[in-house]
Amino acid sequence: MIDFDQARQLMVERQIAGRGLHDPAVLAAMKRVPREAFVPKQLRDAAYEDGPLPIGQGQTISQPYIVALMAEAACLGKHDRVLEVGTGSGYAAAVLGEIAAHVDSIERHRLLAERAREVLQQLGYRNICVHVGDGTLGWPRGAPYEVIIASASGPDVPPAWREQLAIGGRLVMPVGRSRFRQYLVCVERIGEEDYAERKLAAVQFVPLIGAQGWNDSRDQDGL
Repeated sequence: MIDFDQARQLMVERQIAGRGLHDPAVLAAMKRVPREAFVPKQLRDAAYEDGPLPIGQGQTISQPYIVALMAEAACLGKHDRVLEVGTGSGYAAAVLGEIAAHVDSIERHRLLAERAREVLQQLGYRNICVHVGDGTLGWPRGAPYEVIIASASGPDVPPAWREQLAIGGRLVMPVGRSRFRQYLVCVERIGEEDYAERKLAAVQFVPLIGAQGWNDSRDQDGL
């Protein structure tokens, strides 16, 4: 039988710290969140392997390293309000919630949202709210956010997210017009109309579906 606590510590040491990530808050959060609680029961033995896993509805739980990379790139602080787009299993929301003051997480698949909400409540996360809706439109009633993180790839940063990002805030998401390859980017809002952007890494995410993303997953034609 797998010792999940030991597996979690080894994951952080080898897959995350071992690849150069060093934010103490992120490493501590990754050590605390039980990833096995967020994957289907039949896949729990693979919870700490170095890769994504299917969670239903055509979605996946992201590779642990990518979750940590996005959290570190966002420079999370303990007073930050965070918008996460693409709740999925709820795992990334839990990692963010370990560090930030509050997390609003949006999921378009009601079944996934309900499952994630249940797991997060069982684990005692009271600073995470899971909503069902079109994540490309953000969550205006909670804005502005110091951090916005998306677990799905779009052709560009949705205008709604730019508007809901606080000045000085950071936005991390995969951007690209191919379903097979995107770049993880970090966008910082430095003024009312001014943004600075940098690329972090080549990645592959599920498509961002919605009014300000892809209208349908078939729109990503691999160009």
